[in-house]
Amino acid sequence: MYSQDQGDSVKRLEELKVKIFADGAEKQGMLELYRLPYIKGFTTNPTLMRKAGISDYAAFAREISEAIPDRPLSFEVVADDVAEMERQARLISTWGAQVYVKIPITNTNAESTCPLIERLTAVGVKVNVTAMLTVAQVRAACRALHGTPGAFVTVFAGRIADTGRDPVPLMAEAVEIVNTVPHAELIWGSPRELLNIFQAEDVGCHIITVTHDVLKKLSLIGKDLTEYSLETVKMFYSDACAAGYTL
Repeated sequence: MYSQDQGDSVKRLEELKVKIFADGAEKQGMLELYRLPYIKGFTTNPTLMRKAGISDYAAFAREISEAIPDRPLSFEVVADDVAEMERQARLISTWGAQVYVKIPITNTNAESTCPLIERLTAVGVKVNVTAMLTVAQVRAACRALHGTPGAFVTVFAGRIADTGRDPVPLMAEAVEIVNTVPHAELIWGSPRELLNIFQAEDVGCHIITVTHDVLKKLSLIGKDLTEYSLETVKMFYSDACAAGYTL
């Protein structure tokens, strides 16, 4: 049975083995996070970049690559045709030794990109296979990654949870599969809450990508629950007073 006392056993941030990558596309925010030693890498995607108002993809990516030269950076291809994906992937890989090219596991026609991943791996391109939600996809990606100089395998655990399924068993199985591929690491993608960091830690996941909103909650790790309860009560009361509510 769960008890409040269990809150005292929460690992501290510096005790975590899972690496925290910041997920976003706002340049100033990325550079501020770069100053934090516990942020071990960065990921982004076209959706985040569009939300950030980025109009020149290549210029943004090159600026970030120059500003953050010593931590992994993942930039995604923006094509749907496999041949064009390959051209873009080879271009993106020239932006820095720390750059990983994000390749979705299929294109929009559900055509597997594993042959492309295998070709890129064979010529030394570091890839981040992304948008995966099934164990079968993880197995297929890992078969294509044998011989990789370095690769990330990203499973969108948060999206799995959005469907009402528990992502933890799937991620635990994915860890075992990815561990068979030298130089490959599993990423827990699309986390929804701070708890996901500890779930990723518990199953042995290598990396978790964390949005800036969730990163803001890191100071809450291990917080005394009784104290947090009192702060919540004070917040409700303060807001009621500020609104001038009466009954």
